[in-house]
Amino acid sequence: MMTTSTSVDDAPDVSAVTIGVLGGTGEQGRGLARRFSMAGHRVIIGSRDAGRAQQVADEMNAGVEGAGNDECALSSDVVIVAVPWDGHAALLESLRDSLSGRIVVDCVNPLGFDKQGAFSLSVPEGSAAQQAAAVLPESRVVAAFHHISAVLLLDESVDRIDTDVLVLGDDREATDVVQALASRIPGMRGIYGGRLRNAGQVEAMTANLISINRRYKAHAGLRITDV
Repeated sequence: MMTTSTSVDDAPDVSAVTIGVLGGTGEQGRGLARRFSMAGHRVIIGSRDAGRAQQVADEMNAGVEGAGNDECALSSDVVIVAVPWDGHAALLESLRDSLSGRIVVDCVNPLGFDKQGAFSLSVPEGSAAQQAAAVLPESRVVAAFHHISAVLLLDESVDRIDTDVLVLGDDREATDVVQALASRIPGMRGIYGGRLRNAGQVEAMTANLISINRRYKAHAGLRITDV
């Protein structure tokens, strides 16, 4: 269970937060699950196939648990959505009741790919995070963790990931919790990035980072200066 500090200027205590990761069998989901487990959190990865989730969790050898998507959602305080864009809306619709009351952190980037590289896709609601908020009216939706390299998250030789995590949302307590969670991973810092209506350009920026990484053979992240 999470508790918040008495001062709005202090980060909430999130050390006891249980984190679920929907799409936890994919690279981004596995990477985030691994890093949060290393930071001392109970972490549950979810999949439509509970057996597959448990198999992946066992292979990670990081103290992570596996479960079906419903159990993952119901057993977690904060649920990270790291699923492919194509299945985003359908999955969240199927879990509407299980995700009720939870902080739901959407890190999905609606991108397309062609011979010229990655490009952002138009989303009727404005962004993946806004789509999540529309589908999950009883959840506290936050956008975050869009720009972190799965390669770095999974690399056992990398102790620190030096990047800022832009956190967007309309619920101040929820964004404070997610900022604090981001800062639990060595090298990371959670930075408030605005209301959920501004999530579209943050998601789209991932296409620029992919282009940077391909050109420079890097795993670039973001740093916000003067904060």
